[in-house]
Amino acid sequence: MKQFKDYKKYYKYCGFALLVALLVLPAFSSRAQTAAELTSRINEKNAEIAKLEREIRAFQQEIDKLGKEKTSLSNSIKQLDVSRRKLIADISVTENKIDKTNFRIQELSLEIGDKEGIIRNNMNAIAAEIRRAHELDMANPIVTMLSDKTFTEIWTDIDNMMSVREAIINRTEELRGVKVVLEDTRDVTTQAKNELVALRSQLSDQKKVVDDNTSEKKKLLSQTQNSEASYQRLLKDQEAKKALFEKEIFDYQSQLKYILDPKTLPGPGVLSWPLDHVYVTQQFGAKTGPHRTYVSGHSGTDFRARTPVRAMAMADGIVKGVGDTDLACPGASFGRWVYIEYNNGLGSTYGHLSTITAREGQAVKRGDVVGYTGGTGRVTGPHLHVSLYAANAVKLDAVPSKACPGKILKQPIAATSAYLDPMYYLPPYTQ
Repeated sequence: MKQFKDYKKYYKYCGFALLVALLVLPAFSSRAQTAAELTSRINEKNAEIAKLEREIRAFQQEIDKLGKEKTSLSNSIKQLDVSRRKLIADISVTENKIDKTNFRIQELSLEIGDKEGIIRNNMNAIAAEIRRAHELDMANPIVTMLSDKTFTEIWTDIDNMMSVREAIINRTEELRGVKVVLEDTRDVTTQAKNELVALRSQLSDQKKVVDDNTSEKKKLLSQTQNSEASYQRLLKDQEAKKALFEKEIFDYQSQLKYILDPKTLPGPGVLSWPLDHVYVTQQFGAKTGPHRTYVSGHSGTDFRARTPVRAMAMADGIVKGVGDTDLACPGASFGRWVYIEYNNGLGSTYGHLSTITAREGQAVKRGDVVGYTGGTGRVTGPHLHVSLYAANAVKLDAVPSKACPGKILKQPIAATSAYLDPMYYLPPYTQ
C-alpha cells in the first residue's frame, strides 16, 4: 500500500500547489507589461485620430465657405489647395487607423498566447490527475481491506480518488471554456486583419485622389495661365459646350424606342445612399404628374461633394462599364464615370468622379466603394451626379459629338423613357 501513501502525500502536499502554478503563473508579469505598452500606443493613436478629424472638419468648413463665394480662378485654386490639405489629413487618419489596428492585432496575439498557455497547463494538470486516478484504480480492493489500514484511511483513499475524478471533470470543463474564448479571440483577430486590408486599400485610393487633385490644379493653371479673364472665358466655353452636348444626347436618346414596364421595377426605397453625407443640390427631370420624368430638365440627381469623398454602390450588382469622356471631349459630359447594373432591375451611372476604384466586370455589394467624387466632365463645381434607369434599356454606346467635332464619346445611353427618379428608390430624404 506504499503507492497509496505516496499518492496521498503527493496529492496533499504537492498537488494543489502544482495546479496553482500551472494555471496562474504563465509569463504573467512580462506579458502584462507588453500589453500595457500596446494599450498605451492604441490610446495615443486614438488621440491623434481625434486631432486629425478636428482638422478635417475645419478644412471642410473652409471649403464650404469658399463654395459660397463667387466663382473665380483664385477661389478655385484655393478650393483645390484646401481640398488637398484635407485629403492629406484623411490619409494621416487612415495611416493612424492602420497603426492602431496593427497594435490591436499584437494585443490580441498576446491574449491568444496567454490562453494557449492556460490550455497547455490544464492539459498537463489533467494528465497528472489521470495518472494518479489510474494508480488508485489499479489498487486491489481485497489487498486494501486486508492491509493494516484503518477503515478511516481506506475511506479517505476512496474520497481522494473521487476528488481526483471530480477535478478531472472540472478541469475538462475549464478547458472547454478556454477553448471557446480562444476561438472567439481568433475570430476577432481575423476581423482586425480584414479591417487592416480594407484600410490599406482605402489609403491607396486616397493617395490616388491627392494625385488627381494636384493634376487638376496644374491643368487649370495651364489652361488659364493664371489669368482671371482666361478663366472666365474657359467657364463660358465649357457652359456652351455643355449645353450643346446635353441637347445632342437628349435628342439622340429621345429617338430610342423603349416601353417601360413598371412591373419589372422594384418598389420604392430599395437603394441606399451613394454618399456617407447626403445633400441634394439638383433634382431629376421635371414633375409631370405623380412622379418626376425625363421629358426635360436634368438627367439625374446631383449630390453635394465639394471635396473628393467615396461614392458607394447603392445595391448589389455588377460594374458593367467605366470610362472618361474628358479624354475625347473635355468638359462636355460625365467625365469619369462608372455604370453599375443592380440585381433588382435598376442601373445607375455615377458621373464627374475624380477617381475610379471599380473595374469593369467587378461584382459589388451595397456600400462598396466604386470611386471618389470630383469635378470632371461638364460641371461648374465638384459634385456627384447619379442617373438611374431600367437596366434592360441601357447600353454602353459610342456617340459622335458636334460639340467636339470628330470626337466620339463612350458612355451609358438609354431611351429617355427608361430614365427614373433616383430619389423614389432611395431612403426618405429631408433637406
